[in-house]
Amino acid sequence: MNIHVSNLHLNLIEHDVQRLFIAFGEVTDITIVRDKLNNRSRGRAFLDMPVEKQRRNAIAGLDGMEVKGKKISVREVMYDPSISTHLISNNV
Repeated sequence: MNIHVSNLHLNLIEHDVQRLFIAFGEVTDITIVRDKLNNRSRGRAFLDMPVEKQRRNAIAGLDGMEVKGKKISVREVMYDPSISTHLISNNV
């Protein structure tokens, strides 16, 4: 996953998130983070956009956008093999 989206409206589904990002290019995977007990959205999602220019344009174009009354945050996710975890970039 190379994009993290936070502050999503809890009623949004994968298709809604895809519609936001597809305007900027190819989206290959979307996962909405859900509560393990009740399967409700936690207001966050991860998605893949394999083309770097499209990914950067989507991040720049959607970060701070209001969607269903909530201002979303869109950041690039980077993998750091030295600590075996994903880091969310603050760079826009």
